[in-house]
Amino acid sequence: MALVLREMTSTYGRSPGGYIWAILEPVAGIILLTAVFTAFMRDPPLGTSFPLFYATGILPFTLFMSISGNLAQAINFSRPLLTYPSVTWVDALIARFILQFLTGILVAYLIFAGIMFLFPSDVLLDFTTIGLALVGVALLAVGVGTLNCFLFTQFPLWQRAWSILTRPLFIMSGVFYTYETIPQPWRDDVVWYNPIIHMTGMMRRGFYFSYDADYISWVYVLTFAGVCGVIGLVFLSRYHRDLINI
Repeated sequence: MALVLREMTSTYGRSPGGYIWAILEPVAGIILLTAVFTAFMRDPPLGTSFPLFYATGILPFTLFMSISGNLAQAINFSRPLLTYPSVTWVDALIARFILQFLTGILVAYLIFAGIMFLFPSDVLLDFTTIGLALVGVALLAVGVGTLNCFLFTQFPLWQRAWSILTRPLFIMSGVFYTYETIPQPWRDDVVWYNPIIHMTGMMRRGFYFSYDADYISWVYVLTFAGVCGVIGLVFLSRYHRDLINI
C-alpha cells in the first residue's frame, strides 16, 4: 500500500491537473478521431455513435500501454527502495499494476458513462464481456510489462527499440476500424497475431450485441501473455540483484 501511494503521488501528484490528464488524453484521442472520420463517413463501422466506437478501441489500447509501460520501468523507478530487504521487485511490480489498472478502470467508466450520457445510442451492454476484455488487456500488459522490466533494465537500448517497434500498434489494434474490414492476406497473416486486437474485438462485442468478433482466440491471448510473463519472472528472479546494482 505504501508503494501504491508513492506511485500515485509521483505519477499523478507532481504535474498540474494530476489525474485529470489520465482522462483528457484518451478523450482528446476520441475527439480527434471523431472529428476526422465524421468528415468522410456517415456512420461508424458499428452502431451509430462515433465517440462510442472509437472509445471501445482507444481505451483498451491505452490501458495496455499504460500498464505495460509502467511495469517495464518498475525496477528503474524503484531502485533506491529495492536496496531495503523488506521491499522486493515483486512489490514494485504489484504496486504499479494495482495503480494503473484501477486508474484505467476508473477512466474507462467515466468516459463510457459520459459518452453514453452525451451521445445516447441503442446499445445493449454485456458487462461480463466488457469485464473479460479489461481482464484480458490487463493480463497481456502484465506479461509484456514483466518481460520488458527485465529487458529495459538489462539492455537500455531495447527501450528505444521497443518504442519504435510499437508505434504501428495503434494502427494494428483496431482502434478506428473493425478486424473484418482488413483485406487479406494482411488480416489473417499479420494483424491476427497482434493480441491487442483480440481484446479490442472483445470490448466491442460487449457494447454491440450484433457483433460476433468470431476471430477472437483466448487461447492465443493467454498463451502470449503467459509466455511473456513467465520468461520475465524467470529472468527477474535470477538477475534482480544484478539489475538493482546496475
